[in-house]
Amino acid sequence: MIGLLQRVTEAAVHADGACLGRIGPGLLVLIGIERHDARAQAARLLERVLGYRVFDNVEGRMERSLRETAGALLLVPQFTLVADTRKGTRASFTPAATPQAGAELFEYLLQRARSEHGTVAAGRFGAHMQVSLVNDGPVTFWLQVPPAA
Repeated sequence: MIGLLQRVTEAAVHADGACLGRIGPGLLVLIGIERHDARAQAARLLERVLGYRVFDNVEGRMERSLRETAGALLLVPQFTLVADTRKGTRASFTPAATPQAGAELFEYLLQRARSEHGTVAAGRFGAHMQVSLVNDGPVTFWLQVPPAA
């Protein structure tokens, strides 16, 4: 499972003309779900997202996590993150989970995030979405929890 984590001052996700979620300072995390991912990978990725130190301390060093800052979290499913782009000029999506498995794992991740963290918003699995953000820094990290083989 992949999380592309971005520290933001604000972010929002829209679909079908409606705002699905909007946050202030915190993290926007684009989520890619791989073929052999399971709940264990989702739980581990969430643990890493909530604990990853990307926010500045008083000395200006990235030493504080989302948990420590009580910042907001916006989770957006993005299956293109798991694309195989090693050859050619068109991505292969064979590494991606099936739509059903991906939707179930994203929902599990979202429910778990809402039970473990304060402000959590989300995009909608399978929707054509528009995501806007103000990246703070910019600060962007790629987190990956390998799928169970």
